[in-house]
Amino acid sequence: QLQLVESGGGLVQPGGSLRLSCAVSGSMFSIDAMGWYRQAPGKQRALVARITSGGSTNYADSVKGRVTISRNNAKNTVYLQLTSLKPEDTAVYYCNAQAMGLINYWGQGTQVTVSS
Repeated sequence: QLQLVESGGGLVQPGGSLRLSCAVSGSMFSIDAMGWYRQAPGKQRALVARITSGGSTNYADSVKGRVTISRNNAKNTVYLQLTSLKPEDTAVYYCNAQAMGLINYWGQGTQVTVSS
């Protein structure tokens, strides 16, 4: 019932920043939590950041201090602010929504490449 569309990815130099956006089509009231995951070639998809409906957040150890997840309910959008980017942050970043009934929805992904 939900559609997620990521945007904001691109090429950035090490130490740079990007803000990823996830636009949600559908009621965010049905969402228990949203998160950003990433997957690099040859690696499993891994959690980057997560935010619950109550606003609680958690982050992967690898990105703590460099990443902020936030939400704008009025715009039905979730953001991921990436700062101090490293080459190892290069991956496809996916938006995820956990909705009622423990159903997960995924966006198509947006590529983040950190390279000089």
